[in-house]
Amino acid sequence: MSDPAPRPTIRLDKWLWQARFVKSRSLAAALVSGGHVRVNSSRTDKPGARVGPGDTLTFPQGDDIRVVRILAPGERRGPATEARTLYEDLTPIKASPPDNPRYDGGGRPTKRDRRQIERRDKPPLE
Repeated sequence: MSDPAPRPTIRLDKWLWQARFVKSRSLAAALVSGGHVRVNSSRTDKPGARVGPGDTLTFPQGDDIRVVRILAPGERRGPATEARTLYEDLTPIKASPPDNPRYDGGGRPTKRDRRQIERRDKPPLE
C-alpha cells in the first residue's frame, strides 16, 4: 500500500547549469546533445534526460574528465558554495609533474669533463 517516496528528478542540462559546470543552460544542452555526457556509464544525448540523487555523471571539462555523483537536485542556480552541495566529486586525482624538473648532471661540464667527453666520443684510429 505505501509506495516509497518518488525520487526527485531534474533535467540533465538544468542540473549541469545549476551545479555551475557550464556557464549557460544552452551550453549544457549542447554538451549533452553532442554525446559528451554519460549517466551511470551509459552515453546520453538528450538534454531532457531525468537525473536525481545517486546518479553518476561523467563529462569533459577543459582538459579533464569529471566524474560526479549527484547528491541533490538543485532548486536554483545559486552561488558556488551552494552549488558544491549538489554533488560529490569522484574525479581521480592526476599525478602532477614536479614544479621545476632539473637536469641532475651538475650543470655545465668543466674543461676537464669536456676533454674526457671528446676523448670518449672520438673514433679510434684505424
